[in-house]
Amino acid sequence: MPEQWGGCLCGVVRYRVTGPLRPVVACHCQQCRKTSGHHVAATSALRGDLRIEGAVTWYHSSPEARRGFCGICGSNLFWDGPGTHISIFAGGLDGPTGLAVVGHIFCADKGDYYTLDDGLPQFQGDDETMTTQVPG
Repeated sequence: MPEQWGGCLCGVVRYRVTGPLRPVVACHCQQCRKTSGHHVAATSALRGDLRIEGAVTWYHSSPEARRGFCGICGSNLFWDGPGTHISIFAGGLDGPTGLAVVGHIFCADKGDYYTLDDGLPQFQGDDETMTTQVPG
């Protein structure tokens, strides 16, 4: 797999992923909605496949997870919880990715101002199978 680059709006934070990326999952939980202003579309990669350049500001949003963003422009970049992978917000990736959204999680928390009518799987909470699938 070719490496994939990404970064924040102002360019202070840049990152490179050298391994496979998981398909994109849309998260509608209240925390994602509050931090992004809508919902989050995220992929993920093995921690060892991600190299970050620049200072990421980390906010511990729960006892289990933290969220990474640029302290200058405020771009949401990462969700880091337990496990071998780190979530990467798909909107921060540069250029063509070849990725596609495969489903929606935490739909029970979805905002009432939009509908989910794309025909993709929807889960009321998390779905560990979908959120951990990374091509081998």
